[in-house]
Amino acid sequence: MHGSTSTTRSTTGSARRAAAAGAAVALAAGMLVALGSPAAHAAAGASLPFTPVEAESAATTGTKIGPDYTQGTLASEASGRQAVRLAAGQRVEFTVPRAANAVNVSYSVPDGQSGTLDVYVNGTRLAQTLPVTSKYSYVDTGWITGSRTHHFYDNSRLLLGRDVQAGDKVALVATNVQVTVDVADFEQVAQAAPQPAGSVSVTAKGADPSGQGDSTQAFRDAIAAAQGGVVWIPPGDYRLTSSLNGVQNVTLQGAGDWYSVVHTSRFIDQSNSSGNVHIKDFAVIGEVTERVDSNPDNFVNGSLGPNSSVSGMWIQHLKCGFWLMGNNDNLVVENNRILDTTADGLNLNGNARGVRVRGNFLRNQGDDSLAMWSLNAPDTGSSFENNTVSQPNLANGIAIYGGTDITVRGNLVSDTNALGSGIAISNQKFLDPFSPLAGTITVDGNTLVRAGAMNPNWNHPMGALRVDSYDSAINATVNITGTTITDSPYSAFEFVSGGGHGYPVKGVTVDGATVRNTGTVVVQAEAQGAAVFRDVTATSVGAAGVYDCPYPSGSGSFTLTDGGGNSGWPGTWEDCSTWPQPGQGNPDPDPNRNLAKGRPATATGSQDVYTPGKAVDGDGSSYWESANNAFPQSWTVDLGSGQAVRRLVLKLPPSAAWGARTQTITVLGSTDGSNYSTVVGARDYRFDPATGNTATVALPDGTNLRWLRLSVSANTGWPAGQFSEVEAYLTP
Repeated sequence: MHGSTSTTRSTTGSARRAAAAGAAVALAAGMLVALGSPAAHAAAGASLPFTPVEAESAATTGTKIGPDYTQGTLASEASGRQAVRLAAGQRVEFTVPRAANAVNVSYSVPDGQSGTLDVYVNGTRLAQTLPVTSKYSYVDTGWITGSRTHHFYDNSRLLLGRDVQAGDKVALVATNVQVTVDVADFEQVAQAAPQPAGSVSVTAKGADPSGQGDSTQAFRDAIAAAQGGVVWIPPGDYRLTSSLNGVQNVTLQGAGDWYSVVHTSRFIDQSNSSGNVHIKDFAVIGEVTERVDSNPDNFVNGSLGPNSSVSGMWIQHLKCGFWLMGNNDNLVVENNRILDTTADGLNLNGNARGVRVRGNFLRNQGDDSLAMWSLNAPDTGSSFENNTVSQPNLANGIAIYGGTDITVRGNLVSDTNALGSGIAISNQKFLDPFSPLAGTITVDGNTLVRAGAMNPNWNHPMGALRVDSYDSAINATVNITGTTITDSPYSAFEFVSGGGHGYPVKGVTVDGATVRNTGTVVVQAEAQGAAVFRDVTATSVGAAGVYDCPYPSGSGSFTLTDGGGNSGWPGTWEDCSTWPQPGQGNPDPDPNRNLAKGRPATATGSQDVYTPGKAVDGDGSSYWESANNAFPQSWTVDLGSGQAVRRLVLKLPPSAAWGARTQTITVLGSTDGSNYSTVVGARDYRFDPATGNTATVALPDGTNLRWLRLSVSANTGWPAGQFSEVEAYLTP
């Protein structure tokens, strides 16, 4: 499921509909300059049975492509945003990183073509070849706004028939078709497991392990006979022509996911079950070549029932791995591989309580790789933990759409594309009835690599980690802790109301994060609301610390509170009319611009509608007026970053109705928002309508401040401090 609205959505989301732009940021407790370090966390991601090796790091006679982050290109969908293109006769040669007897290859061939790769081990060509095809690639989803043809890659696996050792060479040679090789997974596959005692074998019920005959009824008969026990799927290939249903109180077990293979595009399709279903240790490989949301072309569609589990599975070439509705309480989904789905890898579609999804590997999804969508009822007390997600090529790596007390912990997400972030925490509802985010949302210890993408519907990017009040305000407690964000092409953290309604994002704390080499900004703040940042360190920031632009304009500010320990990301992007490009840096500012105009302003008090912001709104006829008869009173503006201010212009309304008066004013400045020092001592400044009711204050050379404060201790014309405009300039 990904960012968008759909009125006909049955299993996965349509495209994100609205442009979003920004939110004004006020750093309430000082500039982000202090040192700090995130809390220590265990390595993120799943413990994998294989070791991947990128083709671009291997020896090759082919052509390296990428890196590229442009939607709709081969390089942008590749792991690491790079790959190797082989013409006929060209090779890529991998150095094996560990003992192995099998390889799985992520590759792409031109649309409409198929062929083979020859495989060489230490220079000797194997008799078996690796098949490659475009059959499952080049998916079009024209009903999803902003999508293009995508899903270029596929996976093909091969048992080598021999053991290879660390340091050996395995080469892939293109023979009869151009092949772009992305990554090779090397694995030591254990021997096939033996049949469990007392189990019911599907072959005893007539299943055909050659894959020629239809084994559907044999599977159904074995399930019926094994109630409370185990259905055994021996090594072989089994073809099912229709889905299984009525599956409950049974274990379906194979000899291993490289040996026992079920070929079907709809494995289990049932709306309810009494539960205690356990599925493990075999492969389900489908024939889904397009995405039809009304079709249940899924490994599991509906419900396995309470207290069920799925583990050790290889799931490939389906629409969704899991589309889970109904009662799936306490379900555990762990240590599976989900590859090449045209839509979601797994989606908890409402009413999931106590579900644990952990230790899984997902690659090349055509929508959200892992999602919780609280349709009809809230997903509650459920978690995504220690999963590895690679190359979701249309939407988010991990998405939480509503729900109560949800946890996203210890995951590794890389190379998101087009319409998604690495992790999205969102109130996008898609359909009603929807349960918005509630309780505590825990996002802890996750690592995001090259995550975030240019959203074609917005014409600006999504951050690596996004909090989105798309269809309603976020009022949950959102704790984002121990995050590592590396090589994000655009921003690291984004706060947005993506539906364009300006709903607030509240209750967010970002505590302990390391941001390295982010392309544009650390914080992309675009919605009203607030967040606390603490111990967030950044290095190699492409443009500025903060993107500070409310959307819709005037919809309210986003207060970014410095909790201490932050470093490496000062400064705000200056020009809200343009989105910063990676590595661009701030445009050269106009040295004659008024630094105070439109900036957040506060005061010790005000009268009626004469609020502090009236003194920086660019309207000379409106004004701030302090509390009456209570000198001294002060007015303060946050300029957004440290500035070498040389001159102030103080104004009252030019109307002759404003009689001449003298105000006694002290100018103070601060770089941290807490400690102020005197810049210009108390002086009398004359305001006379005959000369425009204007006073100019020269500041001494060497003045540097971010917060400018004017303290008024007397006024001969009215018993209060008054300014219609306060202007600050870099020029004398």
